[in-house]
Amino acid sequence: MTPMDVKRETIVIGGGIVGMATAMTIARRHPKFAPVVVEKEPGLARHQTGHNSGVIHSGLYYKPGSLKAKFCVAAARRMVEFCREHGVAHDVCGKVVVATQTEELPRLEELHRRGQANGVPGVEMIGPERLREIEPHAAGLQALFVPSTGIVDFPGATQRYAELLKEGGGEVLTGAEVLRIVRDGAGWVLETRAGTVRGSCLITCAGLHADRVAAMAGARPRARIVPFRGEYFSLVPQRQSLVRNLIYPVPDPAFPFLGVHFTRMIRGGVEAGPNAVPGLTRESYRKTDFNARDAWEAFLFAGFRKFARRHWRVGLDEIHRSFSKRAFVRGLQRLLPEIRAEDLEPGGCGVRAMAMEPDGTLVDDFLFHDDERAIHVLNAPSPAATASLLIGEAIAERAAERFGW
Repeated sequence: MTPMDVKRETIVIGGGIVGMATAMTIARRHPKFAPVVVEKEPGLARHQTGHNSGVIHSGLYYKPGSLKAKFCVAAARRMVEFCREHGVAHDVCGKVVVATQTEELPRLEELHRRGQANGVPGVEMIGPERLREIEPHAAGLQALFVPSTGIVDFPGATQRYAELLKEGGGEVLTGAEVLRIVRDGAGWVLETRAGTVRGSCLITCAGLHADRVAAMAGARPRARIVPFRGEYFSLVPQRQSLVRNLIYPVPDPAFPFLGVHFTRMIRGGVEAGPNAVPGLTRESYRKTDFNARDAWEAFLFAGFRKFARRHWRVGLDEIHRSFSKRAFVRGLQRLLPEIRAEDLEPGGCGVRAMAMEPDGTLVDDFLFHDDERAIHVLNAPSPAATASLLIGEAIAERAAERFGW
């Protein structure tokens, strides 16, 4: 097959939900600059977009004033409206965040304050009786009821973004892993496994490889991507009635993840998890996956070593849960005392792209970097899928300003 040679005004690297939302928005607002999306996999949404629990986040957890907080509440509403308009499977089912120990109650109250400060609609502090009405098998001292949380088919939304991009004059190239990026006068030349792609403006939304792709284009991001694998169990069919919708713990502020929880899935079934363990490859969907380059880069990065020293106790607990079903079950029993090991079967797995600073702190917000004729999305953690429409609009506005559209 003859290698292709594609020429477009705008190139977007990355066929996940953020890249496709960005490309779709540009095509709709600036048809003259409708992008080509370059994706290394044979299809779209193959990594973070297709390996998460499919939750429309409400905006409860995020620091007031952050981009996450500003985007998430409005974005959740927009995602629901988009799904209704375009026939994407979704359900605004609500969730509970449950405090099971006395020391968690102040943190639950702080979540309540954050939710109110961020404008989360209908968030309500409830007691054990109301909790049992919502989730009859859950146990806790108090809980937050968050009615605006939902579940959704994020890969389905991504495919619909792609269809709208094509209707707007854009295109999608799959199986086109980027091998090299060079400047060519005022533009860009990408050498990919499928051929050459040329353009005047470049936007990178490369997720698990965000720092590497940005560096290929000449950027020098301080933060590095460190992968964390999250493993799930699924409830066996005869025990799925234990969970009506979503049951979450109060997150531990000492560790930057939400903790194991129960999630009803939009395509059926109930997931339990995930844990959070360092990945030995950026695409580590099995415990045995290993990539020497990925592991060595993470170990050599001073930020990761500092992070590991700071969180080693919690990290060991997470690794223990990875290899011990009994330990995993104990974590779940705090929320659902009836759950037993025989109620669970192996489920899916996902990898989070966590941007980490050299001092070992995780970047706790969306992070963009502008270069000449380029915009790089360096960090798009949860709730990026929920907020994809607003992130895409923000990047499109940024591009119009920087590129003079």
